[in-house]
Amino acid sequence: MAQDILVLNSGSSSLKFGVFAPDGGDEKAWLTGSAKGIGREDGSLSMRSLDGSIDVQQSHVMESQHDALQHMADALHEHLEEPLVAVGHRIVHGGPHLRTHARITDEVTQTLRDAVQFAPLHLPQSLELLEQAQDIFKDVPHYACLDTAFHQTMPARATHLALPKHYADEGVVRYGFHGLSYESIVASLGNDLPERLVVAHLGSGASLCAIHNGRSIDTTMGLTPTGGIPMATRTGDLDPGVFVYLMRTGGMDADAVEHLINKDSGLKGLSDSNDDMQSLLQRGDADAELAIDVFCTAVRKTIGAYAALMGGLDRVVFTGGIGEHAGAIRERICKGLDFLGVQFDVIETQEERQIARHCRTLLTLNS
Repeated sequence: MAQDILVLNSGSSSLKFGVFAPDGGDEKAWLTGSAKGIGREDGSLSMRSLDGSIDVQQSHVMESQHDALQHMADALHEHLEEPLVAVGHRIVHGGPHLRTHARITDEVTQTLRDAVQFAPLHLPQSLELLEQAQDIFKDVPHYACLDTAFHQTMPARATHLALPKHYADEGVVRYGFHGLSYESIVASLGNDLPERLVVAHLGSGASLCAIHNGRSIDTTMGLTPTGGIPMATRTGDLDPGVFVYLMRTGGMDADAVEHLINKDSGLKGLSDSNDDMQSLLQRGDADAELAIDVFCTAVRKTIGAYAALMGGLDRVVFTGGIGEHAGAIRERICKGLDFLGVQFDVIETQEERQIARHCRTLLTLNS
């Protein structure tokens, strides 16, 4: 009987995917792959099965996410012996009216369209990919799995911004993101889950989460994925007066400010380059060092703040591209935190697996 779930996780120039099957009450990715270099001349598609019997390595010029999705679907068609039962999509933000994982209907799609202003960097691309996937994989249900859902357990003191009440009524609150990643870490820890946990998801997008008894009680990102600590190209939190200054003295409108804070700031702005974290570490010049220092200090300060929030810490877990692979960054972050007497670990995030878990649950509920 067909049981495979396809999970799609899109980035700005990449598309990761996995095909999951039930495995002893959990999900196993028996086939994984990615399309990289979308929009560039060096595009590639790779796909490999867990047992090594399928190993696809192709070079493609993929002009768009749709092009990448079609190449992926063609490759899958050659190797899947059974039809899919569902397709799961990582959706960064559902806005104020979609706060739980859900089967995608016309109503849900419209709700996501109405929420674009909450995640203008992510949602338009996700919506386009979602609709194209529905055209390619027509005969199965599609599910939206939200990065915001995990943070619904945060108390009002964490979600409410210091603005007049009517703004909260309109949905201007702290939502939090990377929830699928945080959920996957909680699941990975299993019986070793401590009472007081901080997870640092550090990648081109980066955030931290305070987790008490497996539940999110605070996180760094806010209304949008731009808030919190500085990231690859995003500012993180800023003094609101900065925006007033930019508009009054620089004549910047909302679109110009949005571009600045999402695409030209963070490590890119501080280092005056598009270098990733590994390249910044290798450079060693003053601008690169400043960017690294600002980033590491912001993470270290947040860990300290969350220790105060929870009355101490039992464990800190690093995950995400930087968190998992940049040991020098982890070392800089942890320097000076010995007084906490806390265990530091690295655990691979498994967002796609977490999406598959949610899809399987929703399939069961809808059957």
